[in-house]
Amino acid sequence: MPAQPLDTVNVRSLVTAATAAPSLHNAQPWRFRHHHESGTLELRADLARAMPHTDPDNRALHLGCAAALFNLRVAAADSGLLTDTVLFPDPADRELLAAVRLVGTDRPDGDLARLFPAIARRHTSRHPFQDRPVPVAVQELLSEAARREGAALVFPGEWHVEALLEHVRDVEGRDSMEPERSEDLRRWTRTGDEVAVDGIPASAVGPRKEGGRAPVRDFAGRRAVPGRPAAVFEATPHLAVLGTSQDRPQDWLRAGQALERVLLLATLNGLATSLTSHSLEREDLRELARDPRSALGFVHMVLRLGYGPAGTTTPRRPVDEVLEIG
Repeated sequence: MPAQPLDTVNVRSLVTAATAAPSLHNAQPWRFRHHHESGTLELRADLARAMPHTDPDNRALHLGCAAALFNLRVAAADSGLLTDTVLFPDPADRELLAAVRLVGTDRPDGDLARLFPAIARRHTSRHPFQDRPVPVAVQELLSEAARREGAALVFPGEWHVEALLEHVRDVEGRDSMEPERSEDLRRWTRTGDEVAVDGIPASAVGPRKEGGRAPVRDFAGRRAVPGRPAAVFEATPHLAVLGTSQDRPQDWLRAGQALERVLLLATLNGLATSLTSHSLEREDLRELARDPRSALGFVHMVLRLGYGPAGTTTPRRPVDEVLEIG
């Protein structure tokens, strides 16, 4: 079927779903532009929300924008549309990450559409999970989800998990000696009384870890959060490593879409999820994150999966702030 012009309400609905995606420190580094006559939505990087200390090459920024792109594809499928997506459509404009043409169809992508309910349910959980393994059948489903987006999801063995946890402890020690590295974290943490539209609010920092080995970043740090409890986290965290064979910006966009596909499918399968990128923000530790015996070339994210409380909703920027109607 030919492309049909979408009205503003439909476009806003698609972008609202897109912006429910996760991003580093919930910075939401994306902008959208809709071209009415062509039925095309552009996804652009918002470099004013980049993190020079934490993410100097903007790799994590691309991952977050790509997760939003995947949500857009899911929402379009739920609305009976197909998406024809071109990554980096203009080589001269590197802030233009993707152009998505929305096409009416009698046969929308059912595999994408069934993920739509998970968009509203998926939240990063900074709570303890049960010491209960993720079934192999579910692991295989999640690995296949990553493959469908051109990435790989690997469930590491015991020695690899121990190495990843050691990397987190290493980077936490380094951060204490390099306070300038925490500047981005301070910028995006909202532990005061302000009404936030982005960043990590006090309601989402989770309990203070008093035991256990789960790699959960403490966004509150030494700042007091009224009513924040302490908790013992799982002794055996269940981790997964997501990566690609190469490390180019187009690979980051594929990895981000794969990441969101995995997170949504995990949510539908009753799993709570959180993302662990802390050690990957150091180049030397990121190089050590992969299993040298695997074909995985570059690690982009470490996921923590398990059975436990769902995460807390984090604020989102108003749609009118991120969407331009052309």
